[in-house]
This record gives sequence, structure tokens and C-alpha cells, in this order.
Amino acid sequence: MSCQFEVLETGKVYYFNQLTKESVWEKPSIGKNSSKQQQGTTDKVRVLHILIKHKGSRNPTNYKKETITRSKEEARKQLERKHLYFDKFSFYIGCFVYIGIIEEIQESDDIEKTFRRIALEKSDCSSGAREGDLNYFGRKQMQQSFEEASFALAVNEMSDIVDSDSGLHIIYRIA
Repeated sequence: MSCQFEVLETGKVYYFNQLTKESVWEKPSIGKNSSKQQQGTTDKVRVLHILIKHKGSRNPTNYKKETITRSKEEARKQLERKHLYFDKFSFYIGCFVYIGIIEEIQESDDIEKTFRRIALEKSDCSSGAREGDLNYFGRKQMQQSFEEASFALAVNEMSDIVDSDSGLHIIYRIA
């Protein structure tokens, strides 16, 4: 997990949000119980997530009952990599750049809105129909790696790729 804010100095200390690319002079507070959330002692969290399954997932079918045939590495690339691809029109108009899901979210003006749209369009989990919203959950209700990542995030912070038996996730904490 990466820290959401970075402290920078240019004669005066300011705080730079690595996720939103915004800077502020005052130390930001994150949510109502900021110190409690940052210490990971909250009882419940609410997150959005995007799940990309692979053929090694514990249930390699998506919520549409389609069999997943991609490898774990292909699933990871879908989340993280920027790469060039060609289609039948590329000969005439050049190549296209595919931006990975994580980069698309990080570069957006409204991270939560973009996260929700991508979850609806691309998540292999049935929660995609709810824009990836898993509602509130407590400890011991999710797979361990997913739970640990969710509780470690501050509100409005996005995780790195989280690997679980279900597949590869990115998580965005909303409460």
C-alpha cells in the first residue's frame, strides 16, 4: 500500500495527494475518525473493488457464468500495464495505447466515479452490478488478504493490486 499524502518542502511544507495529484497547505484530515482509521482499529469499512479473475482463481467463472481463461499474468496486465495494441484499422491510422485500469483511475478527475464505472464495466465479481460496492463489512468476513488491504486503507485511498483466492483486486475505501 502506498501512503496517500506526501510531505513536500519548497520553503514551506505542503501536502501532496499522490492519488488525486492535489496539494494543500494544511495537514489533511481523512474522514471523521482519521487517527482511528489510519491506525486500522475501525470495526467496519466500506469499499469498492474491481476483481479480475484468472484461470487459477478458486471459481474461474464470472458473474455472467462465463469461464475465465486468462492467466494470472494476463489479469495483472489488465490492471497495471500500459501497452500498445493494433487492430485492423491500425495500418491506416496508427497504433492505439491501452491504459491499464489502475492508471485510468489514477489519471481521472473524479477517482470514485471512474472506479465505479470501471467496476460496472470490467469487474468479474457480481458486485460489479453495484459499481463494485461491497457495503460495510467487519473483520473475518472477507478473505484475509482482501480484509487486511481494506482495513489498511484510509478513506478515499486506493490499494495496489491485492491477490486473493478469488483473483486480483484493486480496492477503493469509501468509508
